[in-house]
Amino acid sequence: MPDADLDAELRAVLDGLRAQIEWQRDCGMSWLPRGIAGAVPPPPQAARNAAAEAVVSPPRAPTPASPPASTADPGLAATDSLETLRAHIGDCTRCKLAGGRTNLVYGVGAADADLMFVGEGPGHDEDVRGEPFVGRAGQLLTEIITKGMKLRREDVYIANVVKCRPPNNRNPETDEIASCMPFLQRQIELVAPRAIVALGTFAAQTLLGVKTPITRMRGVWHDYHGIKVMPTFHPAYLLRTPGDKRLVWADIKLVMGELGLPI
Repeated sequence: MPDADLDAELRAVLDGLRAQIEWQRDCGMSWLPRGIAGAVPPPPQAARNAAAEAVVSPPRAPTPASPPASTADPGLAATDSLETLRAHIGDCTRCKLAGGRTNLVYGVGAADADLMFVGEGPGHDEDVRGEPFVGRAGQLLTEIITKGMKLRREDVYIANVVKCRPPNNRNPETDEIASCMPFLQRQIELVAPRAIVALGTFAAQTLLGVKTPITRMRGVWHDYHGIKVMPTFHPAYLLRTPGDKRLVWADIKLVMGELGLPI
């Protein structure tokens, strides 16, 4: 076979293998199905070795963008309980979200919970009641906790990235996160959960300091300063796309296994 034809064939094989690996990674798999592997002509040994390393190597845990609150704000680190932290926050006016809120939405649950859920920010119902996840999405989260995990809502801890409702439920802006994120970081330090479930793209990306889509993060353990993080879809998304509840349940079962809960 002429060299040009051989090079073209090898490029086609490698392009197909690269596409397969990318598809596999997007689906959250760490192995290559035999049926698919058999359908692709074997590339040269060097390419096979490189592909094997890409498939077998576990995903690297991303590094969070911000340090723990205790190292960023010594005054904040002086708070020694969730109650003293709430008092430290006070009637917060540290960012522009304060002007449009009804209530500051702090967090609820067990102060020593093994499991923590982190969402994006309060919605209308949460703003009115001053409690996270109490609207329709919150009711679905409660069902996941009580019916799926067989826990009580008060057994876990629930909080958000920001503690005041953004106008029209828009995503929090950079300056708003910068003002509020130290409080979430300190909540995590004080609760010291064994695992965190990050609910939705925004919560997962903010905690982990990445821009990876939630479809590529979910189903895989990540790390936040030594605490395991499982990103999954937000309950509000599931209200619009109920067919993906099975994916969230798969993620929750991984969490249950990590915590030693019966599945």
